[in-house]
Amino acid sequence: MALREAALRLALRHGADNVRVNDIAEAAGVSPRTYNNYFSSREQAIVAAVTAERESRLAATLAAAPEGLRLAEVLADAVVEQYTRPRNEDALLLITTSPALRETFLDTATAIEDPLATAIGERLGDTGTAVRVLAASVAAAVRVALQQWLRPSAASLAATGFVVPTGSLPELLRSALATLEPALDAAEERARRRAES
Repeated sequence: MALREAALRLALRHGADNVRVNDIAEAAGVSPRTYNNYFSSREQAIVAAVTAERESRLAATLAAAPEGLRLAEVLADAVVEQYTRPRNEDALLLITTSPALRETFLDTATAIEDPLATAIGERLGDTGTAVRVLAASVAAAVRVALQQWLRPSAASLAATGFVVPTGSLPELLRSALATLEPALDAAEERARRRAES
């Protein structure tokens, strides 16, 4: 936690490209070697400060949802909540303006897969391959929505040199996740039949 908070603080103060691993380690009071035990790049540490604990919050939201709600609806609501309510808007701006940070941010979508598989499995009473595939599909849908949102348009790059997020992130996330509704509904139906038999 100290490393990721130091990384973000320094990046916001000096710009992401002006922060070195040694600077982050020193600000957190650890050695560069200790830093490397946790992060393989400064980009990972900076993005981790923004995305920290997102996957566990997402899984907890899913686990706490009432049983009567459709899994597809609960998942969409939980994903939208976790991805559109940033803890630090300055940090999100920093990420959108740096190509290296954008790529690292996109890669974090895969981190939701394991906690989601556990939460979906508990909800459906199943821990098999289908649950893992559903969780991986949700992570892929989130990544696609984020890529669309952060895709640089030729006009924004030419005019400002920055990526201007396009479209509504909640709408992009919901649209991407809507493609999974038939599979999620079918998994719920199978779980219901198993419970009745």
